[in-house]
Amino acid sequence: MTTDHSQSETRAFETEVQQLLHLMVHALYSHRDIFLRELISNASDAIDKLHFEGLKNEALFEGQKEGRIRLVTDSDAGTLTVIDNGIGMDRDEVVENLGTIAHSGSQAFLNQMTGDEDRDVELIGQFGVGFYAAFMVAGRVTVETRRAGVDPTNGVRWTSDGTGSYTVETMERPELGTAITLELKEDASEFLEAETLRRVVKTYSDHIPYAVVLEGAEGEETLNEASALWTRPRNEISEEEYRNFYAHVAHGDTDPLTWLHFHAEGTTEYTALLYLPSQPPLDLWQPDARHGVRLYVRRVFITDQARDLLPTYLRFLRGVVDAPDLPLNISREMLQSDAQVARIRKGVVRRVLKRLGDMAANEPDRYRRFWDNFGAVLKEGVPEDASNRDELAPLLRFHSNRAPDQWLSLAAYKERMRESQEAIYYLTGDDVATLKDSPQLEVFEKKGVEVLLLTDPVDEWVTMHLPEFDGTPLKSVAHGDVDLSGIGGEETESMASEAESPAGFEDLVTTLRNAMAGSVSDVRLSRRLTGSPSCIVADDNALGEHMERLLKAANQPVPESAPILELNPEHALVKQMQAIHATDPNDDRLREWGLLLLDQARLAQGADLPDPAATAKRMATMMGEAAGSGPSRIIT
Repeated sequence: MTTDHSQSETRAFETEVQQLLHLMVHALYSHRDIFLRELISNASDAIDKLHFEGLKNEALFEGQKEGRIRLVTDSDAGTLTVIDNGIGMDRDEVVENLGTIAHSGSQAFLNQMTGDEDRDVELIGQFGVGFYAAFMVAGRVTVETRRAGVDPTNGVRWTSDGTGSYTVETMERPELGTAITLELKEDASEFLEAETLRRVVKTYSDHIPYAVVLEGAEGEETLNEASALWTRPRNEISEEEYRNFYAHVAHGDTDPLTWLHFHAEGTTEYTALLYLPSQPPLDLWQPDARHGVRLYVRRVFITDQARDLLPTYLRFLRGVVDAPDLPLNISREMLQSDAQVARIRKGVVRRVLKRLGDMAANEPDRYRRFWDNFGAVLKEGVPEDASNRDELAPLLRFHSNRAPDQWLSLAAYKERMRESQEAIYYLTGDDVATLKDSPQLEVFEKKGVEVLLLTDPVDEWVTMHLPEFDGTPLKSVAHGDVDLSGIGGEETESMASEAESPAGFEDLVTTLRNAMAGSVSDVRLSRRLTGSPSCIVADDNALGEHMERLLKAANQPVPESAPILELNPEHALVKQMQAIHATDPNDDRLREWGLLLLDQARLAQGADLPDPAATAKRMATMMGEAAGSGPSRIIT
């Protein structure tokens, strides 16, 4: 529908925005202070954007280059107005940013709501829906704005009572930027009081880099520090100031886990203030997740999407990097190829990994909290960042069959290795519960050999790119053959090689190998099994069943391959198969039972069955024989 922009029009909020407005008013009532934090934060961002665009076009400032945020109260009218001299919005931007789901982030916010008020209030800033917090305290909100560089006759007024619709109209607005007027509810009159506004600004917005000024009957008063915290010496900054600044850059109220504040000099000069969050951001696993480190040049905001400033495996960091030697007009394209940016990235990564290493060594409880939240992300660095692989490897943590509820480093694993053990053993899969009961671990359990249990999808790529640690190879217990005969000075009977197996088994294996061709790449007697009848493994150079499942789930091409079926010659069922084979090598039950053992091994690994109906039929036939209704009974 074509709309005449010179006229006033009323539009309905999208459904998700209406739901969000209802939640803001009714579900987060006890956290009403945050409305002002969000409006001031948005105002600061608008000034940042104007300063960035003004680098290329000085006229956009319209003579107001100094950023300023004003709070104006009117006790008679019962209104609080937040005014900035930032970039402003045109009519289309007002409709997109304040009325539709695509730009407000409302759907993502609603999807993450838990009903826990303290947690849900943390989501507001993260999903860019902070503007709607105004309706916590206001019965009506009016936004008057004009985009920098646009004629004053093309200002825009947006008005809503937050119940389902809004009105937008063109207006005359000489002033640059945006003014948001809140007609306060009766129970929100405290936000007309200077003392309340001082408290809220000091708590949430003290380190906004622009002056937040209260304008009232008694004149003007600057309420915040209005300084770039990262430019001050560390010994002049209190812990409370560091934590308050984190609340600003992370858009939340939780404390950070820790932080790094340093100044680098030499070939490239820069200052960094970086925080490790105590909780993962909600968009941590989204492909288009914003990176939380903002780039400044001489305190001038450049971008919060400097993806080349940090590797993706450190995307959980929040904070700022200020590089005075970079050109103010640097573009995102230039960031990708700039040598100074590359040196900054290298230095920042080195500092962060060193801080994590120190934490792991000296603050294990704190590091465990970090690993619980961000370990799977950090592991992405092993395949992605070859230059820092040696620094990343000691930071890795895994569960094991001996400690399924604890985190274990590779160095700690090595200290617990059995005498004569020559490898760090691991098994990949979907979850610890399934892995620790895997048949592939049976001989390792019997020999007292610890096996790492790797359950993050990225672990498959980690082990591909980390063939050894501190001189000891990493080996999958689900690939190739295993030989633990030298550990503990004893040999498990079921670990005998095929050549040493009891008479007749080699013929059974050959028959099954031929009968099951296409379903398996090989059949052999197992060195792994002590109790289960079968398991499946992959060749040393094959992907493995778990990796194949991950690739298929990601719609990636998977090379054609078939597993190796291993049988336990000590199991009653395998012995029965040997007996049948000795009587009639062509008995159809041999293939059917072999396929049933193959599917049983798949289920034990948590894999899907290729033909569940066929498996069920084989199982029913076998149960019938066991009950005496078939041609022969199973020997037990």
